[in-house]
Amino acid sequence: MAGTVRPTVGIRPVREGDREQWATLFRAYRDFYRLEPDEAVVDRVWSWLTDAGHEVRGLVAEADGELVGIAHHRRFARPSTGTVGVWLDDLFAAESARGAGVGHALVAHLGGVAALEGASVVRWITADDNATAQRLYDRVATRTRWVTYDATPGA
Repeated sequence: MAGTVRPTVGIRPVREGDREQWATLFRAYRDFYRLEPDEAVVDRVWSWLTDAGHEVRGLVAEADGELVGIAHHRRFARPSTGTVGVWLDDLFAAESARGAGVGHALVAHLGGVAALEGASVVRWITADDNATAQRLYDRVATRTRWVTYDATPGA
């Protein structure tokens, strides 16, 4: 809209005081992917994010003092290349902030973190029907030829 000023989006690591706003966004992320509501999952992931020894780390996007996006990520070994990459597990922008560059800002910030840490790649997946996200991803990354499979442990 002409004349509309978008708030500046800042990206930073998640911190203890973010719990309530982060949880709202994480629940909305899980709803988007039609996952069953489960507060135990919310609590567990929050405990991971606030445990400096856990592999999962979190970033938040903040605009006008409100959290408007989240990104969860972790390092992973790449034996085929002898390098370490960064896996972007979850990326989500509040519906009210979509189109304001939140997702792009989170991915760009994570790319900078990965470069500083010497990572060889930032990698992620998305649902094949998530066309909105794919428009962003096609602008900021290279679509690969790899197909993903899930197997049930012990099956």
